[in-house]
Amino acid sequence: MLKYLKYYVPALTGVFTILFFMMGQNYPTYFCIGWSLFLIIGDYILPRDKEIQKFTYPTILNFSIYINLPILFCLIFLVVSIFSNNPPSWYIDGLNSNFNIDFIQIKESFTLIDKFSLLFQTTLSIGILGTVPGHELTHRKKNKIDMFIGNWLLAFSWDCTFAIEHVYGHHKDVCLDEDPSSAKRGENIYLFVLRAAFEEQISGWKLEMERLKRRNFNVLSYHNRMIIGYLRSLIITVLAFIFGGVIGMLCFLLCAALAKVLLEAINYIEHYGLIREKGKPVGMRHSWNSNHLLSSIYLCNVTRHSDHHRATNLKFWELTPTHKDAPLLPYGYLSMLYLVLITPFLYKKIMAKELIGWEQNYANEYERNYIMQGN
Repeated sequence: MLKYLKYYVPALTGVFTILFFMMGQNYPTYFCIGWSLFLIIGDYILPRDKEIQKFTYPTILNFSIYINLPILFCLIFLVVSIFSNNPPSWYIDGLNSNFNIDFIQIKESFTLIDKFSLLFQTTLSIGILGTVPGHELTHRKKNKIDMFIGNWLLAFSWDCTFAIEHVYGHHKDVCLDEDPSSAKRGENIYLFVLRAAFEEQISGWKLEMERLKRRNFNVLSYHNRMIIGYLRSLIITVLAFIFGGVIGMLCFLLCAALAKVLLEAINYIEHYGLIREKGKPVGMRHSWNSNHLLSSIYLCNVTRHSDHHRATNLKFWELTPTHKDAPLLPYGYLSMLYLVLITPFLYKKIMAKELIGWEQNYANEYERNYIMQGN
């Protein structure tokens, strides 16, 4: 049973996030710092996640993702109401009468550091409860329920293009110069985030327009998945405005934008410095992998990235741990995420050594020559 329960850890973390936020002064900061340390230290000391497990009841595993949607809604609107100047009276009265919670007292107790912690932890929650499972579900192109939930999860980061460009663009062009989501060695992380976000939007629109043209649909219609995706995010934004006013809405938009930054930072990590000859198939060597336990649990096994690119139809619990032909990161994905965003110079120093190992142990002749030519 434990092998099923471990995939409920992200959802449980979302619930604990809400509970700690509701405890008032200092608790959001305690939780934010404690949880981040738990991820980094836990990934380092816990046994590596190399076991291939078989599951008889996939519905239980799917539910571990589906439940993220209502949790994320509750979390977002709690944070919106905390930053609102005038939270709805029915909301305040409901918390007081049903749960004996003095919301106004809690709201006014937060320090400036607490408010930064609230925003940062909410951003992380959008990434872990929204973007990551949204990525998983939008790969299931023939399942309408999964696509519906997955696209709503992505809507929290205003990233509808991810369900299109990532699935139909990135998986085809990974590690090629034309792929906006593959980071070149030495590339500045912050410039990469801006470049990737912009180019992914363009690529997503191109792919969607080509699809609509093949099906003889008007670009400006409800058939356009980009437009429908923007409308989903707009609905959440309007609800945030109704619930929390201008300030509440701006807080949501800030968290959504920062969650997009986290996604692009993960993209940066997944293929940093790796190259592929155009026209050749994607190999196991074209993704960085990790067997660190907590990163695997919190990121729906996206850490088994080579296997994900080998067979995109596999569910997250079906992905196999690192293959002998797949390069490994020295630390867990989540540790690398903090490294690349806070100390990018240290990240590049660490990865320079790893890239030398990749060239010597994984790269083919074309890839080695391409690197030697200074590309």
